[in-house]
Amino acid sequence: MGKVIILFGVSGCGKSLVGKKLSKDLEFKFVEGDDLHSNENIEKMNNNIPLSDNDREIWIKDINTELNRLENKNVVVACSALKEAYRQALVKRVVGDIYWFCLKGTFELIKQRLDSREDHFFKSDLLDSQFKIIEYPDYCKFIDISESPDIIVEKIKSEL
Repeated sequence: MGKVIILFGVSGCGKSLVGKKLSKDLEFKFVEGDDLHSNENIEKMNNNIPLSDNDREIWIKDINTELNRLENKNVVVACSALKEAYRQALVKRVVGDIYWFCLKGTFELIKQRLDSREDHFFKSDLLDSQFKIIEYPDYCKFIDISESPDIIVEKIKSEL
């Protein structure tokens, strides 16, 4: 039985950067949710079209398939998982200790990060659509993203 650490939150909150650092520190596998988006989803986001629940359903299933393939491995996952239904589908049939961390920051800070980010399909024009639909569960640990990525990684490690 492995550990599954899920970093979730709106786009631009640092899931990928923190996830890569955390997985390296812990010597865990890293699953990057962005890498599993379909070409159609990427095209929509490139054109500033928010994804629908149907668009996300296949993507979440693909991440879930990867997690189940890595059964008994220690894994860090970076995935927006904005709604409770997505989070439940994400961990369907996943065996292991699951740790949920919501990377949370202000709209202004995250928009600034998105505006300075290059070569990514998600643009800051879509950020408002994610803030409107995100559901914050009571079972996760909230991590303030105003700190440096290294400090965020240490905070997460201290919660394991």
